Amino acid sequence: MKITISQLLIFEALAKTNSYTAAAKSLGMTQPAVSSQIKLLEMYVSTPLFERRSKKIVLTSTGGVLYQHIKATLMQYQNIETVIGEINNIEVGCIAISAATTCNHFISHMLADFVHEYDKISFSLDITNRAQLLRQLQNYVPDFAVMGEPPAGHGLESEKIMQNPLVMIASPNYRLAKLAKTKQIQLQDIRHAVFVMREKGSGTRATIERHFKKEGHCCKSSFEMGSNEATKHAVISGLGIGIVPLHTIKMELECKNLVILNVKSLPIMRNWHIVTRKGKHLSPAAKAFRTHILKNADKYRATYESVIPQFF
Repeated sequence: MKITISQLLIFEALAKTNSYTAAAKSLGMTQPAVSSQIKLLEMYVSTPLFERRSKKIVLTSTGGVLYQHIKATLMQYQNIETVIGEINNIEVGCIAISAATTCNHFISHMLADFVHEYDKISFSLDITNRAQLLRQLQNYVPDFAVMGEPPAGHGLESEKIMQNPLVMIASPNYRLAKLAKTKQIQLQDIRHAVFVMREKGSGTRATIERHFKKEGHCCKSSFEMGSNEATKHAVISGLGIGIVPLHTIKMELECKNLVILNVKSLPIMRNWHIVTRKGKHLSPAAKAFRTHILKNADKYRATYESVIPQFF
């Protein structure tokens, strides 16, 4: 026999009320059912736990010792029920998110807004490259990932969040930036330009190469960078031109450290997605954050309207 929570609750009720009738009433049970469960409990511990004194049912010395432990156990049980209730009401929980390096700025802002509303929720946020994101999704590591277009046939489900335009950037003093002030740049105008590109295997790099191939041009990399931050700084220094997601350069555009070049067939329009592994169960907290991202994407995108060129 194993002691059940139900038996502990019956024991506590009898100890508090000193009456089988009152205990049964408080628990919504019959008096014989209460009496039967107490007898089973006494058989398990091999000693009486209650005795009758006058018209009351009181604890024996052994019952008194056991009562102290039962009270502590039931308090922990109540705490567990409270935590479960809070989790179901999105009050607490831990959310595991993985995101592509290109959307670090975006996901951080979304996260900050969400935490202001649900400050008891904790997060694990891993900013990594596309290859690692796909490995994590295959192994059910994150609740969901925020990234570009996921590959088909990998047991993944995705939903578009918002557009993620890739734009060509240059330092304001770079020769192509000066040329772009007078006319729209053709792709042949940049065929000899110094390109600062993301490393091979990057989702951004693959998208750019596909686009140039489709347009009948070859995009040769002169310098390879391991992140968009490194790409931006190289372009700001005048090392060359680059193509980066619009949402990674707002501050640089506002400070006039970078300009977006008016190039034919650009920007390259793609989308950010929320990606989950099929069969992955999302907690109420994770579902709430996912909904928050989808609901507030347009609001976030609107903050870029002031820095988007008219030719966009």
